[in-house]
Amino acid sequence: MVATGQIGALVVGGEHPGLGVARSLGRRGIPVYVLDDQQSVSSVSRYVTRFVKTKDLRDERRTVDAVLEVGKRFGLRNWVLFPTRDETVAAFSRYRDELSKFFRVPTPDWSTTKWAWDKANTYELAALLNIPCPQTFNPRHEDELAALYSKLPLAIKPAVKENFFYATGAKAWRVETVDELHQAYRKAAQQIDSKEILVQQIIPGDGRHQLSYCAFFRDLRPHSSLVARRARQHPREFGRAATYVETVDLPVVEELSERFLKAINYYGLVEIEFKQDPRDGEYKLLDVNARAWGFHSLGSVAGVDFPYLLFADQIGEEVAPCRGQAGIGWLRLLTDVPTALSDLIQGHLSWGDYLTSLRNTRIESVFCRQDPLPSLAELALLPYLIVKKL
Repeated sequence: MVATGQIGALVVGGEHPGLGVARSLGRRGIPVYVLDDQQSVSSVSRYVTRFVKTKDLRDERRTVDAVLEVGKRFGLRNWVLFPTRDETVAAFSRYRDELSKFFRVPTPDWSTTKWAWDKANTYELAALLNIPCPQTFNPRHEDELAALYSKLPLAIKPAVKENFFYATGAKAWRVETVDELHQAYRKAAQQIDSKEILVQQIIPGDGRHQLSYCAFFRDLRPHSSLVARRARQHPREFGRAATYVETVDLPVVEELSERFLKAINYYGLVEIEFKQDPRDGEYKLLDVNARAWGFHSLGSVAGVDFPYLLFADQIGEEVAPCRGQAGIGWLRLLTDVPTALSDLIQGHLSWGDYLTSLRNTRIESVFCRQDPLPSLAELALLPYLIVKKL
């Protein structure tokens, strides 16, 4: 039971990012409610006080209504909201004034969030700030593609990630030929508005060239942060999700990220993705996630417990700033086994590097000895999740 007046957290989205938030706070005796529109591993966690199922968390208005209904039904006034999906970030940001009358809402208002939510905005601002980005085009009509033939191969990707992802299940499509470019553009135009279709230069390399700046950011500076490398991801080129991540020291990525976040007066948890271009050595900005990201629990073992830092700040508790220790690994076993096996067979990964990564792993995305039921639930829910995604 929740003590009367005790402040807790309402986490929206119960897959492994939400589970990581629940564990961070629940270990400290902070009550955590999880709201989701699908079956998820958080529902059986010992650190989740209550799991609540709702019908739809994709539509922004319905999400806001569901969050307010749960808050009023269970008396969660002044609790802290934690989004774990991009569409939830958009809902919380656009309806921030309404939600703030009942909850503590760390998500910034739309004047800030729009620069992270829409990649077209992200790349526009990055160019003004002299932050390198892949060359990107936004053809509004198919006949504009002819100007891009000489730049093939290219990637077709969305400006707004979730609209495209829910329709296609992909983060981006690689196109090698003129015919593939036209076919992919037509296919994308059937799913999303043409103003959201981006055609982008491909940066060679896999996740080993991809870096993430992860921070709790406030007052125009990082309160606490770490940098991580996506050593393995799937798919290899356009990683929809990381499967093994390891902390590194890389000041240049920190400087570029902080320049961007200061410009938009950002507050809260954030992950900014870069990829190093082997042709010129530059780290080029790919994406900004204004929420708890997939491997944020890496911070809990590297010295930066991101969810707790944000929660403590929201309720007025002072926590000392910290930096992540390098060489600490996070693993998502369910997806890393087939990813690593494929990389080993194709020669992209050596057995020595693979074994080293296992030795460096300090946390798994779902498995936890003190909280074992979510890992069992993940296996039981696997057929359900596969069918749902398909």
